[in-house]
Amino acid sequence: MRGYLAHLRVERGLSPNTLAAYERDLTRYTAYLASLGIDDPRQVEPSQVAGFLEALRTGSDAGRPLAASSASRAVTAARGWHRFLAEEGMTDEDPSAAVRPPQPGRRLPKALSIDEVRRLLEAAGVDDSPVSLRDRALLELLYATGARISEAVGLVVDDLDPDSGVLRLFGKGSKERIVPMGGFAWEALEAYLVRGRPVLVSRGRGVPEVFVNTLGRPLSRQSAWAVLQAAAQRADLGQDGIDRHVSPHTLRHSFATHLLAGGADVRVVQEMLGHASVTTTQIYTRVTVDHLREVYATSHPRALA
Repeated sequence: MRGYLAHLRVERGLSPNTLAAYERDLTRYTAYLASLGIDDPRQVEPSQVAGFLEALRTGSDAGRPLAASSASRAVTAARGWHRFLAEEGMTDEDPSAAVRPPQPGRRLPKALSIDEVRRLLEAAGVDDSPVSLRDRALLELLYATGARISEAVGLVVDDLDPDSGVLRLFGKGSKERIVPMGGFAWEALEAYLVRGRPVLVSRGRGVPEVFVNTLGRPLSRQSAWAVLQAAAQRADLGQDGIDRHVSPHTLRHSFATHLLAGGADVRVVQEMLGHASVTTTQIYTRVTVDHLREVYATSHPRALA
């Protein structure tokens, strides 16, 4: 198993977070096999791989029952491991080849309205302190570029090109992409870089990351999540306030949804999001009921009145 994880890290360039998830999944899988008296992958039968999938969904292996998406990832990890063993000649065949991961239902991503995004961003910069300047710049960047939270906190100063209005992001598998960023986000980022970051960096030993914490160290994903949650609570919209469901991915969803609603080509949005396949991006092209009603009311000859 360690050999397979090393293969994923070195040859496929998976991120540390993905590797950690795969290691958890494979640890649960090998524990499940051990409970069946199996300590050699050459002993595994297809029925036992299928049994692991059932155990993931029901929790019958004394583990936590998983949703379809998490169970799918765990089975994918097990299938990848068996395929690796077969390709390396450690086993004669792949017992997982016939076991298909569950296909989770494709739900519409939750996106904020443009007004909700505006209120959220305004709530991030409550004053002119270094921390507030950082928080506003972080959220402006997330919405302006559709960056993943890990991409944003991993951003270094050399990745910024304000003269060209673009920045460089490193996504899953360390894949590099260039993304444009609008004027509002550049303005917020420049304010932070000039008046906020130098103060924060001076408290540490100096780091290249753009976003740093109050000790001058790189901002963590957890801290960036907390920044968003605090801003969402301050931007409460009442009974249906955005503070209860907003996440860093919410801004990514909003970025894609608003671009497509504004007429952007899905292939361009795919490139900016860093999706390997356009089919992943196309989920954003599914329209809402409100949009269907609006188009119908303004287009159908018997609804124009």
